[in-house]
Amino acid sequence: MRLGGIQKLTLLDYPGTVACTVFTLGCNMRCPFCHNALLVTKTEETEVYPEEDFFAFLNKRRGILDGVCVTGGEPLLQSDAGEFIAKIKALGYKVKLDTNGSFPDRLEEILKSGNVDYVAMDIKNSPEKYAETVGIPGFDVSKIQRSIEIIRSSGVEYEFRTTVVAPLHNGESIAGAAQMVKGSPKYFLQNFVDSGNLINGEGMSGLTDEELENALAKAKNFIPQAQIRGKE
Repeated sequence: MRLGGIQKLTLLDYPGTVACTVFTLGCNMRCPFCHNALLVTKTEETEVYPEEDFFAFLNKRRGILDGVCVTGGEPLLQSDAGEFIAKIKALGYKVKLDTNGSFPDRLEEILKSGNVDYVAMDIKNSPEKYAETVGIPGFDVSKIQRSIEIIRSSGVEYEFRTTVVAPLHNGESIAGAAQMVKGSPKYFLQNFVDSGNLINGEGMSGLTDEELENALAKAKNFIPQAQIRGKE
């Protein structure tokens, strides 16, 4: 795996678990508001974090950390993602996988392996606005819909989430996004925060509190337990 680095401790990325986070290089999407732009658009310029160093770190932290969050970029872009996750699992760690859902075949294979304990999938927007939101004209949303069904039938604990950003999202588009995962146990809205490292953040901003609450109300028509993540 081509790795971009690690966060040695997180209490937030993996719900209820003391974990570390490993960032993989590369992504097939070009969401303009992406906060990890260097992992997406400048992968050849970004120094690769050696895989052997990562596993040496995990060996030292056994008994201290309980889990590993595998995120990106998009981890499933890399063909050896399944082998990488299996090696983490073999050390006794719980594994959380973050994915954008655009590689359903690889996702299904990995979830069937039993090496993933929790999966979080981004739902970028309503189907009509997906291509614009991910920065890819003509994007095939059927891959996203298939990944949703794979996750829901996998038996693996999961969540769906949407990062909301003006002007790409509003109450109606969030309703469309929530409808895609209707009836799921966990759906979170995450308000956009400018990291200063965006792909193309011109004109992008978070929603106001009123707009965010309106979006949440729309989502709750399909997922009554939907929540805003990160709001006190």
